[in-house]
Amino acid sequence: MGIARRDLLKWSAGVGGAAVLGGGIALPSSTAWGAVRTTPRGLPTDDWMSRLDGNLSLLDLTIPGTHDSCCENPDYGTEWSHTQNWGIPQQLQEGVRFLDIRCNGLQGAPDELGIYHSDAYQHLRLQDVLDRCRSFLQAHPGETIVMRLRNERAGGQALGDEEFMRRVNHYFDAFGYRSLFHFYGWPTLDTARGKVVLLADFANPWGLIDWSSGQNEYFDTQDVWQIGGLDPLGAKGRYITAQFDKAFGNPSYPKMFVNFLSYAGGYWPKTSSQSLMDRAVYPYLNARTQQRARFGIVPMDFPDFHVNVLQMLIDKNVV
Repeated sequence: MGIARRDLLKWSAGVGGAAVLGGGIALPSSTAWGAVRTTPRGLPTDDWMSRLDGNLSLLDLTIPGTHDSCCENPDYGTEWSHTQNWGIPQQLQEGVRFLDIRCNGLQGAPDELGIYHSDAYQHLRLQDVLDRCRSFLQAHPGETIVMRLRNERAGGQALGDEEFMRRVNHYFDAFGYRSLFHFYGWPTLDTARGKVVLLADFANPWGLIDWSSGQNEYFDTQDVWQIGGLDPLGAKGRYITAQFDKAFGNPSYPKMFVNFLSYAGGYWPKTSSQSLMDRAVYPYLNARTQQRARFGIVPMDFPDFHVNVLQMLIDKNVV
């Protein structure tokens, strides 16, 4: 892969550094804490949904997100599992509205869930994530957060279906988070404001919005993460742009499009992310800055390295 670990560790500093973005633009990878960016179309990144018509369905939006949203410290795993530099509060401030939250059981806490990347504990509990989401929504009541909650089923803390459901219910009721969520069916933006829209990536009989990494009644998802051949990143880039094209060409499609910009397949996340942004994602979006589009949910790694892409996705809602 040709990148020394010492260089990766330099990159992982993220906050306070500079990132080279698609098209050769160098921008700071983070604003000062408390500062608010504005997109090229004039939307404040911490409050962009509040500017949109509340009668729009979430299905009508482009919703930038993060993949493995809590994996911000390579010490809790390795650089192979490191996918973010921004924590949840800054992701939300910068305009991210989809979070990919993956849980196993929490050792020593029989009713709780911990945040994991496979079997690597990220030193966060589910309640830490939900408290940060609630704090953000209380400060920004015109926004919503869409959350994939996944049973990661990995390592010594893996949970079976019934136990995972029991613990989720414990969070809803004993811990008092039920009122934070919207549970059933794709809502309008007005219905979703101030709520976390739950996407259930765990077995349940509750009639929730059930996640699919392929196709079901709720989703049309591109999540190709491993490809053979001589140029797997080139192939992944074509999957990404094809999904963008499909979403653009089907504005009344009754499912949520999901288009993962992340790729594993033997590459460090920073390597694959930078290549895909430079070769496929940035050129595609930059050539279409005058188009409004409902691209659906678009999760990515390291949006701090690709602030221009994040903001172009937000602006798709108003062009």
